[in-house]
Amino acid sequence: MTDINDLIQPDRGQDAIAIHLINKAGFEDFAKGLSAGQQASLKAQKFEGVAGSVGIVPDGDSFFAVGGVANTDTLTNYCLASLATKLPEGTYRLVDTQPGAAVFGWLTAHYCFSRYKTEEKVVGPRILLTEQVGRLPGYIAEAQAEMLVRDLVNTPAEDMGPAALEDEFKKLAKEHGADLKVTRGDELEQGYPMVHAVGRAAARKHDPRILHLEWGSKDAPVLAIVGKGVCFDSGGLDIKPAAGMRLMKKDMGGAAHAIALAGLVMGAGLNVRLHLIAPAVENAISGPAFRPGDVLSSRKGLTVEIHNTDAEGRLILGDALTRASEEKPELIIDFATLTGAARVALGPDYAAMMARSDETSDALIEAGRASGDEPWRLPLPESYREYLNSDVADIVNAQSNPYAGASVAGLFLDRFVEEGIDWVHFDTFAWRPFPKPGRSKGGTAYGLRASWHMLRNRFGS
Repeated sequence: MTDINDLIQPDRGQDAIAIHLINKAGFEDFAKGLSAGQQASLKAQKFEGVAGSVGIVPDGDSFFAVGGVANTDTLTNYCLASLATKLPEGTYRLVDTQPGAAVFGWLTAHYCFSRYKTEEKVVGPRILLTEQVGRLPGYIAEAQAEMLVRDLVNTPAEDMGPAALEDEFKKLAKEHGADLKVTRGDELEQGYPMVHAVGRAAARKHDPRILHLEWGSKDAPVLAIVGKGVCFDSGGLDIKPAAGMRLMKKDMGGAAHAIALAGLVMGAGLNVRLHLIAPAVENAISGPAFRPGDVLSSRKGLTVEIHNTDAEGRLILGDALTRASEEKPELIIDFATLTGAARVALGPDYAAMMARSDETSDALIEAGRASGDEPWRLPLPESYREYLNSDVADIVNAQSNPYAGASVAGLFLDRFVEEGIDWVHFDTFAWRPFPKPGRSKGGTAYGLRASWHMLRNRFGS
């Protein structure tokens, strides 16, 4: 794939192909200014200004492009994405406007996961010019963060196991001068017993670990970002059916989100003391696998009865959230591909979000709407806490009824976050089953940009 930095370039008056943006209401007036041949060309292409449509118009020895958008006065994140994929390679300039937020979709539309494909001929880059040079670093950073999540989630589990996640942490630490502590082996078993229990059945090269990166001034407000890093989930002894296991390489999508968000925070130099924490495991099946009916200890001291070994993500997050709480953070955000219930409720386009604070929840929703990444808040009802009662331990890891599965999973996590801490939980899908312009099928970030824009507003200068 072309270097993302080359896809958006400063407009210095260089030669470029014009793009006229038109909505359906304005198409008739626009067409009146064209020659009969040009009108015929657009008619043949069935271009009428519908949002997302693209037309190529001959103009002497060259051509210009037309792009349908919903609103020509306000360009949204993905309104230019169809142009970025359907136009021939070349350098382009919007007529009478600047791309603004639509840069994000222009960039992400060029994404292609080709790590395992033999080289094939692809269309060259479509370069867009802009006069908004000062905004380019921010636009590019957000697109890079999105593409990082896609790359990490799309990579098969054999090449994206706990050790590979550790390598991603090492890259971040080196790039930003952060400190990294990796906990594994006996120290993990003692300090993070649920993480150890979930991951102990994996092959040695995929052994479980806690990855903990620290960055920023020690006098700054503490921000903790936690991500579920189940690099592959067989379901454990409560094994998943084949169809359910097919996409379980994406079960580390929460950690991918956390890594990408932390990179944005450090890259922008936000005034925070950052703690990035990811429990990295494979939920495998072998002799040492934990069992239904087992009672696990936890870092917090709570005991957990195992009703289902396929509800393992909340176990490792429980230990990680306990560790995050020990830093007395001003805010904890966790990301996890946690429940199918969230997908049933919201489908593939929204991240389910649970939050203790109405103010923080409202800020995230507002930031998400503005950035095309709106989360949807689900409740944490006190009345459902009883679904986690156990006859033999402090709590069970999976309810015995089919109701409110996403919220009940959130309530489980809530038990491991210290009272009084502002905490947000994203139950993210991390996967797009159907492509849309600028949003390829496969690994995808949900809630990442909403979180980033909220954090920038809250902790930025």
